[in-house]
Amino acid sequence: WAGALARLRALCLEAGLSETAKWGHPVYMAGDRNVAILGAFRGDVRLTFFHAALMTDPEGVLTKQGPNTRNAGVLRFTSNDGPDAMADVIRAYLAEAKGYAERGVLPPKEAREIELPDELLDALDADAELAEAFAALTPGRQRSYVIALASAKKSETRVARIQKFRDRILAGKGATER
Repeated sequence: WAGALARLRALCLEAGLSETAKWGHPVYMAGDRNVAILGAFRGDVRLTFFHAALMTDPEGVLTKQGPNTRNAGVLRFTSNDGPDAMADVIRAYLAEAKGYAERGVLPPKEAREIELPDELLDALDADAELAEAFAALTPGRQRSYVIALASAKKSETRVARIQKFRDRILAGKGATER
């Protein structure tokens, strides 16, 4: 993916963004705000925009990172010449994202109700320490447990996962955190 990464990097720098490394990846910033991040994976190269909820996507080319993502904010390329073919679109999207960052615009916070599985509700009712620790988790960490439990088809599996997650919840960690 060296060719695609080099071209995406050049487009980001051409847009006037500064380059730094965060989370082991190149991140492009406007001032002190993250604008975009590059990533190379087995099947594709990605340019991911921070604050994707702000992006207008007039070309309809942005995709979601995964099934539990609310907003599309990823450009995926499956060939090294993909960024060249979309260079004008990439420039426009980078300019849009940079403008938001420079003006300090953030997406509105959306209150989202988390629907807890019955097995988790039962466990929280039966274990006051677990209930207190779960309530103290951030909404994102709570959601990580709901997602992990929802993927189980059987109630017994959800109960077993809750028991497995108990120590992590008490430690204040999310379902996928180390």
